[in-house]
Parts: sequence; C-alpha cells; structure tokens
Amino acid sequence: MSSTSCESPASLWALVDCNNFYASCEKLFRPDLAARPVVVLSNNDGCIVSRSAEAKELGVPMGAPEFKLRSWLQDLNAAVFSSNYTLYGDISARVVGILEQCCQQVEPYSIDEAFMRLDAPQLANLPEFCRDVRQRIQRWTGIAVSVGVGSTRTLAKIATHVAKKHAAYEGVFSLARHEEAIDRVLARTPVEDIWGVGRRQARRLWAEGIRTALHMKNADDVMLRRLLTVTGWRTALELRGIPCLGNETAPVVRKTLMSTRSFAHRIHDKAMLAQALSTFAVRAAARLRRAGLVASGLAVHIRTARPGQAAAHERLYDQTAQCPLPVPTADSQQFIQAALEGLDRIFLSGYAYAKAGVMLYGLERADSMQGSLLALAAGEDADGDGRRKRLMRSLDAINGRFGRDTIIFGAQGMGDAPWHMRQEHRSPRMTTCWDELPLARC
Repeated sequence: MSSTSCESPASLWALVDCNNFYASCEKLFRPDLAARPVVVLSNNDGCIVSRSAEAKELGVPMGAPEFKLRSWLQDLNAAVFSSNYTLYGDISARVVGILEQCCQQVEPYSIDEAFMRLDAPQLANLPEFCRDVRQRIQRWTGIAVSVGVGSTRTLAKIATHVAKKHAAYEGVFSLARHEEAIDRVLARTPVEDIWGVGRRQARRLWAEGIRTALHMKNADDVMLRRLLTVTGWRTALELRGIPCLGNETAPVVRKTLMSTRSFAHRIHDKAMLAQALSTFAVRAAARLRRAGLVASGLAVHIRTARPGQAAAHERLYDQTAQCPLPVPTADSQQFIQAALEGLDRIFLSGYAYAKAGVMLYGLERADSMQGSLLALAAGEDADGDGRRKRLMRSLDAINGRFGRDTIIFGAQGMGDAPWHMRQEHRSPRMTTCWDELPLARC
C-alpha cells in the first residue's frame, strides 16, 4: 500500500467549519429571517463579510462596499447587520466546547473553524461519529456545520469544501480512502482553493502549469521550494498524506500581536486618541495573556486617511513610535503607559486622524522567560506570581464571565466616543449581555 493511502490510519484529522457563520449567528434568535437573505458588514459598517445561503443564491458579492449595494439590498428585502463579535465569539466558544466533549484534541483555527484529531475511539465508526458531531452542534447551538476528514489538516480542509458544495453528502465528506479516490478529488480542486495558497502564489504555480491540487501534489519538490519556499513544499507533502503542518509538539510562538482600528469619524483631539490607544493596548494584552505570552515592547501607530481617500483639505500624516519595556510583561497597565508615552512623542495637532493601533513585539512564552531583578521592583513575588499577575487574572475572569469591558481602566474613557466603531445595524448581544436579553410577554 502506498504511503499516502488512508486505508488503516493511526489517526485522522477532521475540520469542523460553521456554515456562513456570522449570518447564521444573526438568524439564531430571529425566526422571521429564516428564508430572508442576510448580510453582515465589516468594522464601521464597511464591506460585506458574511452572507447567508439565500444572499449567495441571489448573487450578493463578498467584500463589496455596503453603500454601493444599499438600494439593491433593500429591493432584495435583505437584512443587514453590523458585526457583533461578542455574539459570534460566544457562539464559537459553545461550538468548541461541544467538540471538546467529543474528542480529546481540538485545535480552534478561526472563529468558525476547528480541527479535531481522530484516534481509535472515533475511527471505530467514523461516518456515524461525524454525523453525530454535526447533529449535536445543530441541536445544541442552532449552527449548521460541515465536517471534512483527511489524513492531514490540508486534506481535511479540502474535504470540508466538498462537503459544503455538494448537498448529497449532507455536510460530511471524508478523504480517508484509497489514493486513487483522493486524487480524483484533488484533480477537481483548483490550486487557489488549497489552504495556504494565496493569489500571488497561485499565479506563480499557474505559470508552471500547476493548476490543480493534484498537480501540486505531484510537482517537483525543488521547484515548489523555489516558487513557494518551504511552506509551499510542506503543503504539497500534506497533499501526499504526510502530516507536517501545525505540529503541536513544537509550537511556533508568534512574533507580534496587533490591535488596530479605523475610526468611524475623524479624530482631532489627542485625548480621544489616548482613549483609543489605551483600549487597543488593553485588548491586545488580554489576547496575549490568553496565549500565555509576554511582550518586550509596544509600538504605537497613528495616521490620517490614505492618499486618495482623504478629503482635498486634509493633510497627510503617518507615524510610529517604538516603546521598549524594561521587563517582558502581559500587564495591561504597563502597555497603557507605554502607549501614552508613544503617543506623546508622535502626536501633532491640526491633523484629522483616521486610524490608530498598537503592536506588541518581542513575544515569548511566559512560562519560559528569563527572570529579572526588575520584576521584584515591579511588585512580583519570588515565585513569579505577584500582585499584578493576580490582578490581571481577576480582570480576565470577570470580563470573561460578564462580558468584555465589564471592568475597564480609566484611561479607556467612559461612554460613547467618536473613535468607537460605527455599528448602526448591530443586533443584541443576547448570550452575554443582561441588558440585551430578549423579553417575552404573556
């Protein structure tokens, strides 16, 4: 049997992908939207980032600016929503929780996708297991998912695409089969649909006659490394059934973490910029702690509108300040202080600022960082579990239980502000916010 055959694997990978996730979340609590087209917009109600099945069938394009399609969407009787990330994140966590009940190793990949490693207990009756997972998620959360199975994560991703496109498979498709059967599917998969192959990479492959996943699987290794570097070569190995992506035994620590946003309105006031940057620093810090990382520096970035987007009277400005930290940390307050110091260095009055953000750099794992005497001066105990760390854990626990920004720092500001996202069509956060729970009257 070929080394790439999947007749008797020790383990397989399944990808669970939530169908039209953002739009599906919006339909959960709105039975009146069951047959209506639904679209969800990006930050500040910009472009369409999610479409329901009905919207797709009507030809609503992905990524199109909403203002250009506004009258047409009204003619279609489409429901338009602002992004409600609080709702989507909570539903996503519930889906992952169900997967963790079904399988020991679950790897969330994005807000609407997660990989599962399937071992002997799940492989004993693979079709029934996949159908049960799909039905359980549908029954417990109301979200429809597609499940794809393969000997590698890349093959599982392709299998999920097949499960989505063909209703006959009822949302489940497996590439755990003979190599000849796998090749027939790969021959029908365009190279640009392969996980990790972008548009530029696809153009390079087309120029060499590599137009399908099967072509890439059989391509020369030296040529693949020349065209796509080692990452593309690993993707080809995955298409051959050799797992080599996402190896959890040797995790790669990310180098940077960013939190940026375009403003709903132009900002002229330094105090408003300070509030925005403080909020971005706090949110980046929370993500850093969830990942078990610390940062050795913070960069502050502010800019006006881009050339071509600015009004005729607006002057252009784009500047970044680097703020190294004395000790690597994940403390929100230290990031706020660094962000405000950076803002002091680069802010110029008289400009209409359109975007700002922070970037944490020099990341390393918190459990393997080198100790420092400066940590003692910052209030850390000898065991490395000081007051500030306990405070951050308490802050995360409260905000995790009662909703983001239940407790905030004063530097973030109170109430509405012009730098907040435009969300004119946001639905209620029904699963996380007491004030927005639906009311039933009898």
